[in-house]
Amino acid sequence: MTHHDLALIGFGGVNRALAEIIRDRGETLADDLGFTLRVVAITDLRLGSLMQSEGIDLHAALAMTGADTFAGLPGGDAEPRNHHVIRNTTADVISEATFTNPIDGEPAISHVRAALESGKSVTTTNKGPVALAGAALNRLAEENGASFEYEGSVMSGTPVLRLAGETLKGLRITRIQGILNGTSNFVLGQMEAGKSLDDAVAEAQALGYAEADPTADIEGSDVQLKVVILANELLDAELTTADVPRTGISGITATDVIAAAAAGEHWKLIGTVERDESGAVTASVQPLSLSADHPLAGISGATNAVAFTTDLLGTVTISGPGAGRIETAYALLSDIIAIDAHQQSFAGALR
Repeated sequence: MTHHDLALIGFGGVNRALAEIIRDRGETLADDLGFTLRVVAITDLRLGSLMQSEGIDLHAALAMTGADTFAGLPGGDAEPRNHHVIRNTTADVISEATFTNPIDGEPAISHVRAALESGKSVTTTNKGPVALAGAALNRLAEENGASFEYEGSVMSGTPVLRLAGETLKGLRITRIQGILNGTSNFVLGQMEAGKSLDDAVAEAQALGYAEADPTADIEGSDVQLKVVILANELLDAELTTADVPRTGISGITATDVIAAAAAGEHWKLIGTVERDESGAVTASVQPLSLSADHPLAGISGATNAVAFTTDLLGTVTISGPGAGRIETAYALLSDIIAIDAHQQSFAGALR
């Protein structure tokens, strides 16, 4: 049976959830997927770094608290030493789940580049590396016989990239419209119920949907990065964030939202990608008041959704969770499945 060793770069909610899945469902996963998984390295800002080529005891690692460090363990260090671990680990797959600056994509871009240069495949849920350097990193992966997978960068565990890229092959996609930020969608829903923007944001923060600084969600920069990914990955565009005009929801009032609802419409923050007859691709992020018959109008709460306008099937819509630690960890697992399939296909071609 095939085997994959993993290095977890960042041990916050998402990579911890992946470790929990491997700990709790390892044998079942092996039976279902045809390969086994083992974690051989972990880095974390608080815990430091740990490399054990024979496999890390995940029960013990997951039980560690912020008061602990890896320094007292064999192969452990109180410092994260991300780049050292990435380049020197025996892992063949790097799971990158650190905090990333949305302006320059760091430190995740550097982490991904270091892994690919070392011939290691990468799975990440970070938007930055994909939106800001996706083409270059994919070329680097190909040059080094590795895979770069990032299904969770747009809709967490909901498989929008693979669905469109593989299942919808043969269709011409002319438009993509999406609710790509669950926080803003939740906020607009609360405003429709009569709350002010500030009160709705406060509730989203209390429920864990919004960060302490909700600017990226409310002003649309999170959606902007995801729109760039959709345009470049699915419509072969070469857009940057500078090519995508962005307007957030801070200018929408509860009065606007309630009036639209009374007229049978719903305000949504929509990311749009369009391809015209000449093949030119444009994109935007803006709040829109959608009629009740629009496929995205009824998407409520923190749910995400994407509607693909196609030539042969009409509109195809997929919806699902756009956040959540377990849901996002599943995206990492789905990427590992894709990496394994790529490696098996490559090995078969060599035989």
